[in-house]
Amino acid sequence: MEDPATATTDPRREIAALPPVPFGEAFRFWLKLGFISFGGPAGQIAIMHRELVERRRWISEERFLHALNYCMLLPGPEAQQLATYVGWLLHRIPGGLVAGGLFVLPSVFVLLGLSYLYAAHGETAAVAGALYGFRPVVVAIVCEAVLRIGRRAIRRRWHLAISAAAFVGIYLFGVPFPLIVALAALVGWFGPREMRSGGAEPGQAAEVAHDGQRPAIDDAAPPAPHTLPSAPRSLAITLVGAGLWLSGFALLVGIVGRDSLYVHEYAFFTQAAFVTFGGAYAVLAYVAQAAVGTFGWLTHAQTVDGLALAETTPGPLIMVVQFVGFMAAWNHPVAGLTPLASGVFGAVLTTYVTFLPCFLFIFLGAPYIEVLRSHRALGSALGGVTAAVVGVVLNLALVFGAAVLFPPVPGGFDALAASLAAVAFVALWRFRVEVLWVVAAGGLLGLVRGVV
Repeated sequence: MEDPATATTDPRREIAALPPVPFGEAFRFWLKLGFISFGGPAGQIAIMHRELVERRRWISEERFLHALNYCMLLPGPEAQQLATYVGWLLHRIPGGLVAGGLFVLPSVFVLLGLSYLYAAHGETAAVAGALYGFRPVVVAIVCEAVLRIGRRAIRRRWHLAISAAAFVGIYLFGVPFPLIVALAALVGWFGPREMRSGGAEPGQAAEVAHDGQRPAIDDAAPPAPHTLPSAPRSLAITLVGAGLWLSGFALLVGIVGRDSLYVHEYAFFTQAAFVTFGGAYAVLAYVAQAAVGTFGWLTHAQTVDGLALAETTPGPLIMVVQFVGFMAAWNHPVAGLTPLASGVFGAVLTTYVTFLPCFLFIFLGAPYIEVLRSHRALGSALGGVTAAVVGVVLNLALVFGAAVLFPPVPGGFDALAASLAAVAFVALWRFRVEVLWVVAAGGLLGLVRGVV
């Protein structure tokens, strides 16, 4: 017979978990997320936190941050990989493919359209005006997201110290982002005991909503079978991923030849996918150096415009590489193709090899990261990384804000852009207006300004 005292104190017995999330409901959410994920990684992670943790309660705060910490360590777009991770937790590999794929798919088509407008009609007043209205809104989105994520990630004095040191290091001294990540992880791993005192102790009550229920995925629940490491499954995933890449490369070489622009794009952007620590700003510097200097595919001005377009579209900012792939093929069309057809093909190739590794990183690494959730030192190391990223994202917000509010034109300060950014920030932070409507309003105001 059960001990009544045990029955009332065991949180797993006392508190019922929310039912599993239906796949159809998750599909609809991931599709919506693909269209509203503006604001770069900070804004996108804030949107996911708000929806997944606070509103829908599909995953607990600790599980969300644990997944985020791992994604921060990976090359590539951390927000897209975080969506893939949560989708995998909810519905295995099909869920991860849907979550990660839909996170990117809308931006693929939106940016393809914008890339064509830019290449063919970039000087028109309407296009330039819409871009002007988008930029201040993006500044507001990133600033609001820095505050939101910082409030969640900085839970100890040492987290604040790491975040401040990361900001100073990258802003004043230009310390490379991978080095900041490594140092933050080391400080978290070997740091003071205070850093390792966070998190729930075994047996501590699980995170509970006001309705008395635990999230669908939380710390108290036993691990699902698909989240446990499996050597055969890892080998199968590796072989499938390698086969997808090699078959694409062989098909491309067989059709257009080894010296084609497309083959060079396929190989170069594959390499970039494995070294893109630090987000879109870091990868843009790396890509621009080769695309402009080594290959001569496009100009520096075009790469900067590509980043602005990526900032104003949903999806990960690393989509700027799709713009580079498009413009490279548009400027140097392969014989027999129009510039548009050549550009679209170059953009599709670039996107494919950029995101293929992202899925492999999650499906291969996440089961091992899940097993190590209770490892104190590892948790502290990942927490240190998250704190450092807050400082790095703050730096990016300041850099981008300076570019928008202090453009290199006579007069310096852009008062209208500053006003738009302030209004957008208040709408997001104070009134919790949906990001999509704020972005749309900014673009509409900019369009009116450009054509009137």
